[in-house]
Amino acid sequence: MQVMRKLILRSILLLVAITMLANITTDSYAVTDDNPLLAKWEGPYGGVPPFDRVQIPLFKPALEAAMAEQLGEVQRIANDPAPANFENTIAALERAGGTLDRVTTLYGVWGSTMSSPEYQVVQREMAPRLAAFNDQITQNEALFKRIEAVYNSPDKAKLNPEQQRLIWYYHTNFVRAGARLDAPAKKRLSEINQQLAGLFTRFSQNVLAEETNQFLVLKSEDELAGLPQSLRDAAAAAAESKKQSGTWVIVNTRSSVDPFLTYSDRRDLREKVWRMFVNRGDNGGELDNNAIITQILQLRTERAKLLGYPTHAHWRLENSMAKTPEKAMELMEAVWKPAVARVHEEVADMQALADKEGAKIKIEPWDYRYYMEKVRKAKYDLDQNEVKPYLQLEKLREGIFWVAGELFNFNFTPVTNVPVAHPDIRVWEVTDKTTKKHIGLWYFDPYARAGKRSGAWMNAYRSQERLNGNITTIVSNNANFVKGKPGEPVLISWDDASTMFHEFGHALHGLNSNVTYPALSGTAVPRDYVEFPSQLMEHWLSTPEVLQRFAVHYQTGKPIPQELVEKIKRSGTFNQGFATVEYLSAALVDMKLHLAGDQKIDPDAFERETLEKLGMPKEIVMRHRLPHFLHIFSSDSYSAGYYSYLWSDVLTADAFGAFVEGKGPYDRAVAERLRKYIFSVGNTTDPAEGYRAFRGRDPKIDALMKKRGFAAKT
Repeated sequence: MQVMRKLILRSILLLVAITMLANITTDSYAVTDDNPLLAKWEGPYGGVPPFDRVQIPLFKPALEAAMAEQLGEVQRIANDPAPANFENTIAALERAGGTLDRVTTLYGVWGSTMSSPEYQVVQREMAPRLAAFNDQITQNEALFKRIEAVYNSPDKAKLNPEQQRLIWYYHTNFVRAGARLDAPAKKRLSEINQQLAGLFTRFSQNVLAEETNQFLVLKSEDELAGLPQSLRDAAAAAAESKKQSGTWVIVNTRSSVDPFLTYSDRRDLREKVWRMFVNRGDNGGELDNNAIITQILQLRTERAKLLGYPTHAHWRLENSMAKTPEKAMELMEAVWKPAVARVHEEVADMQALADKEGAKIKIEPWDYRYYMEKVRKAKYDLDQNEVKPYLQLEKLREGIFWVAGELFNFNFTPVTNVPVAHPDIRVWEVTDKTTKKHIGLWYFDPYARAGKRSGAWMNAYRSQERLNGNITTIVSNNANFVKGKPGEPVLISWDDASTMFHEFGHALHGLNSNVTYPALSGTAVPRDYVEFPSQLMEHWLSTPEVLQRFAVHYQTGKPIPQELVEKIKRSGTFNQGFATVEYLSAALVDMKLHLAGDQKIDPDAFERETLEKLGMPKEIVMRHRLPHFLHIFSSDSYSAGYYSYLWSDVLTADAFGAFVEGKGPYDRAVAERLRKYIFSVGNTTDPAEGYRAFRGRDPKIDALMKKRGFAAKT
């Protein structure tokens, strides 16, 4: 785990950005030509998002009109006098809502990358209304009867596997959304969903406000002690953006905080920055998220019981690969103890070094990264500052393109004839290298700015499909790198480079999609499977082919020395105790929160007491403390599902073994199996079956334990 990897997928975008509209009638609004957000996308490549025509006041009327249009479409399907069949019910639902899909894409992109006080007013109003709108569809009795009729029809057996999977998808989702509840229960369920949507929005906006408004100003050279020049330049640029000219600023995001904690010699300032970062959403006052968390958990518990599940966790995991919370907990607990044991070894090494230096301190959380780096240097003669000059953002972008070409035969060509939401965003056309066939578009939004949420993620602006013609995908990768001096390359850490490959893996999952129905396209797969293709791609960063071509010194252009590469390899499992415990503690707390049932949760107390029972090393804090845990409290998306990164990494480590056992990382035959059974099929097949088709067997945990340097499970 490096950074937040939340995805906005087509299906999720329609459920998350569908967090909005109450009591819309089908004749309240009509789609008109005077709102450009409602228009079909025009231009090259099958049409592109009209980011140049976005105006915030247009969002509300566009959402209202698009929802009204979709309700009309749904009502016509529900009231069709003809007997229900696949074409007039399931396929018809797939064709419905095209306008809303386009509008919510623009709306969602603006919310994650261009949020402003004006936008946030709209967001707060529309969140509960979209949730109610979604319930109007899933609670439509006549519609569900038609879906159920198709699901139970003997004619289903005559359909192809993808069509059968789509029927299962709709039927399952409607049942899980309460389609079988009686009228009073449906009413209460909709009230809960609307309340949750409003709480999710408040939670997210509170975190964004504290990330935007809290920062540390450094005013002297003494306060910069230990910081490499690239970090000083980034801090100076951040100061300019904060109108703090003549100073240096450490902003309240991970991309700025982690390097400062790694290199700053000023322990007092490390503590300040650490506390600023880990206490986001937990500072009292109007931006404090603790009460919101309590309400969210109570509402989730009530909803789960309404739907017939013992807890929210059981509801969320029913259609995952894990299937049950108990299965997910079993995996996490198998890894937890060896990871904690490794942390104690890491801390002992750091404490010994601090004692040797005469620091006269006891290692605290704000010391971990700083002394970790010193131990790395002492143990492996490896200084990350030696590596960073070889890791240029733009050269690594070229590297991920090259890997995509080798594995999937893709070519990337920059284009300038499409509108973007911000001048920092650039676009490439993706084509097949051999046939020159157009595959899709890739948008790259790499830099931090005000109004952009922290972390790194992938978006699907449009999903590949064939139902409505040969529709190609549009995907984006988003990050929060801090710009340095104008005209100079942005240098990034090894972890950030790994994150680039990870997020690009999500994009490749979308670009390789080859399905008929949009609901099953690309990355629209179970939560604990979606991280598998992305985490798998991290392995290619360290391949000699990438390092020799693209890890080149920003001044000399010479490739990274083999001696330095060997040091990186030898230190491959270094600090895995910290990385695993930091992540896994958050995943365990997430699961235990959502298994707590009716218990009224005090978030700070629950977090503290749960970690104590787990034996959490006091030198580490959860990667995401509860008051800013956006994965699980900005939507339902990763709730009771943060374990999925570990679950997927079992698949990742095992799957890369197929390349190792073959002809290496660029084995064309293995890559073709990967494309055929994993990257291209979306949700048209059961993920477990897809993995077995690729690997020839079920995954084993042994490869994960070896990858992290822990003792293999016996």
